[in-house]
Amino acid sequence: MDEELYPIVIQVTIPLPTKMIFAALTEPAGLAGWLCREARLDPRVGGEYALAFDGPPPFRSWGRLTHFTPEVDVGYDWRAPPEFDDLMNRPEPKTRVYFRLQDSPEGIDVTLEQFGWVSGPAWEEARSWHFHFWDERMTRLKEHLLKQAYG
Repeated sequence: MDEELYPIVIQVTIPLPTKMIFAALTEPAGLAGWLCREARLDPRVGGEYALAFDGPPPFRSWGRLTHFTPEVDVGYDWRAPPEFDDLMNRPEPKTRVYFRLQDSPEGIDVTLEQFGWVSGPAWEEARSWHFHFWDERMTRLKEHLLKQAYG
């Protein structure tokens, strides 16, 4: 039996209102500003979502929301890029992405977790790719929102 690896956890602190940050995580225009090229999301647990990414590599992730609490959290099944398709997406998505917002003295802590990782060389490669992907995207989220707020 494969051993489950620790989740990817990345946190940024954004000194802006929770409502503004949550909109960037859940509204199509907000998501398209930092995460993907195009987004569709039905904001409720069980609602469908679809994200289109330019890449590299270009890919789409789609599925259902697993968590949705306004201004608190949102989570969904994750479909990985084509190079990890057989490993991570078949027959069902093997990992999930979860965002949580929490007050902190410096603003709002936005924590991303991607969990469901399994041990083994192919999984370690996929996990490394996703760590870098999410690290860059979380930096983009903060920069996008600060630019939106302050120009």
